[in-house]
This record gives sequence, C-alpha cells and structure tokens, in this order.
Amino acid sequence: MCPNSTSIGKGALTITTMLDGIGEFRRWFWKPPRAHGEILADRRVSNLELLYDLVYVAVISQAAAALAEDVSVGGLVGFIVVFALIWIGWVNGSLYLELHGQEDGRTRSYVFVQMGILALLAVFAKEATHDTGPQFALTYAAFLGVIAYLFFTVKRVDAPETARVTGLYALMLFASALAIGVSAFLPGGVRETIWAGFSVVWIGATILLGFRTRSFTIGVTPTDSMVERFNLFTIIVLGEVVVGVVVGLSHVSGDLLAIATGILALFVGLGFWWIYFDIVGDRKPRLDGRALAVWLLSHLPLTGAIAASGAAMVTLIEHANERLAPQGPAWLLAVGTALVLLAEIVCAQALADYDRMPGIRRSLGLAMLIAALVAIGVGLIQAPPWLLAVGLGLVLLLTWLVAVSKFMRVSEWPPSRAKSEAATGE
Repeated sequence: MCPNSTSIGKGALTITTMLDGIGEFRRWFWKPPRAHGEILADRRVSNLELLYDLVYVAVISQAAAALAEDVSVGGLVGFIVVFALIWIGWVNGSLYLELHGQEDGRTRSYVFVQMGILALLAVFAKEATHDTGPQFALTYAAFLGVIAYLFFTVKRVDAPETARVTGLYALMLFASALAIGVSAFLPGGVRETIWAGFSVVWIGATILLGFRTRSFTIGVTPTDSMVERFNLFTIIVLGEVVVGVVVGLSHVSGDLLAIATGILALFVGLGFWWIYFDIVGDRKPRLDGRALAVWLLSHLPLTGAIAASGAAMVTLIEHANERLAPQGPAWLLAVGTALVLLAEIVCAQALADYDRMPGIRRSLGLAMLIAALVAIGVGLIQAPPWLLAVGLGLVLLLTWLVAVSKFMRVSEWPPSRAKSEAATGE
C-alpha cells in the first residue's frame, strides 16, 4: 500500500504543480490593462513597439507614393485626408501601449492583431482615394474597432473620475468605426468627406479635452518613452524623404545632374532632422492639458509636411535637367518646408523648457517664422530643381545656426535631455 500511496501522492503533487503553472501562465497572459494614472516613469520603448511602428513605414510609404504620382491639388487633398487617418491610428495605438499596455500575452496579441490589419491597410493605401477606397475604409474601420474595444476595457479598471471620459472616448471611436465602415458603400467624394470629418472631430475632441486640464493630464502623462515614440514616428516620415530621393534617382540612372539634385534634396531632408531634434525633439511638453494637446497635435502637420516633401522630391529629381522646376512639386517642397518650421514654432511653445528660457524661445520662433516665409519665397522664384534644393537647404541650415547661437548663450548646447530635466527639476 505504501508504494501506491507514494505514487498517488507524487502524481497529485505533479498535477497540482501543473495546474499552478497553468494558472500562473494565464495570469501573465491575460493581465488587465493599466488604468489611467498608472504611469511607469522608467518605462522604455519596447521591441514590440518598434516592430509596430515598422508597419506604419509601409502604410505611409504607399500614401506618399500616391502623392508622388499625382502632385496636384486633388492629389494633395487626398494625401492629407489619408495621412491624417494613418496618423490618428498611430497615435491611438501608441498611446494605448504607452498608457495601458502590460508586459503580457494579451498586449502582444492585440498588437499583432493591429499589425495584421495595418499590413492589409497598406495594400489599399496607395489608391485609397480612388479604386481601393471601399477596401481601405472597411480595413480602417476594423482597426478603429479594435482600438475602441481596447479603450473600453480600460474603462473597467479606471477610477470614476476618468472612467466616464474613457467610456465616451471609446464610444466615439466605435461610432467613428461604424461611420467609416458605412463610407465604403458610398460614392468616392462622400467617402473622403466622412474620413475628413472623422479627423476634424478627433482633433476637436483632443483640443476640447486639453481645456479640461485635470482629466487630460491624468489620461495623458508625458514620459520619456512617450516622447521617444513621437521621435520615432518623425524618423519614419524622414525615411520617406530618403525613399523619395532613391525612387527619383532610380528613374534617371547615370544622369549626373539628377544625381546632384538628389543629393541636394537629401540634404533638405537631413535639415528637417537637424531642426526637429535640436529644437523640439527629445523634449517633454509641460504637464498641462493645453500644452499636451498642442504638443501632440502639432506633430500632425509637422510629420505630414515631411512625408509630402519626400513625395515632391521624386518629381523634382526626374525633371532635374529642365530649366525650371515643375511648379507643383516645387511648391509642395517649399510649402512643406515652411509648414515644418511653423509646426515646430507651435510645438516649441508647449515644451517644458519654454518657461525656463522664454526670451530665447521667442526670438528663435521669430527667426523660424522668417525662415518659413523665405522658404515660400524660394518656391515662388522659378528656378531649376537643383537650385530650389540649394535654396531650401540653406534656409534650414541658417535656421539651425541661429538656434545654435541662441542656445549657446545660455549654455544649452549641445542639446541634452539630462540637462533639460535637471534644469526643470524633473
């Protein structure tokens, strides 16, 4: 009897251990989302988030390719509408991970679901305002539905003061998903109008929440990892500038003037990088609802203008040997450059270090405003493509030199996150 009792006891122990292990796995795999306010101050951007962002490279690349092939008013309007949808999708997906994600299987699973939908969205993005509009609408509606559900699950764990706002936000996303899904069955012009209406409503809701400072700051607390996510998205659209140069050069292989024009256009893109990361990038916004809303929303025109500029470079390089740059691409690149500078002026006013050196920031903002006007003037001057690129590159270079000179006066050069945070007491 003893051996049998011992065997039974060991078997029971083994089963108990297995059940405990399964229970532990289930608890890890399906943790509830973090509630609003449960901020991980030392959180860093995860490998999963980096992979998530890479899918947006494909989606944005397809949208920019459509603009590169149709640099017209209609093509630009279509790009703006589609890019706004892409950007809003990225913001919602990224903020959910930043504010509510866990290191568990549930978070991973839902991220992979989003990535699968986004990969399909990229297939339909290039012709979204034409032949594949219905498919794009249905796919985007599915993506919004997933995001809406995820925010609805946050409502269940939120404190009463934020649960109501979270629930209303999830309801708005559900309604938007339904509206965009219905647009798939409507005529083209009506469909894009509904898409644009969704973007306007979302932007308006963000501004409205920004005025409700307490609710917004509890819901969206700026952290190093959040700032890093916006930096990474800016790098994604800067990559579209490189793609634009490569695509343009691939159409004119062996042409020395085209190669020179491509290199000069690439320096304009590098100028965007210098200006962004040395003036507004890698810095936290103020912990204030309005400032947070301004900081967040200013990245929409900023990143959209960079991506559109990359699309313009394709045509400019292809026409490098012409006496005058094609008017549409020339205007798009010049106005895109100006819009990048203007968006950064607005973004800078929401930064935590603006209050620490307002005089420097105001004078730099004035210099950037003048630079934006000069960039538009460069676009007005009918010039060869290479000369247009030189002019815009010089505008960005001089703006950066002005920034260097002003920051050096207060020992803020080179830029340093550690220095900025120490000075603001963070």
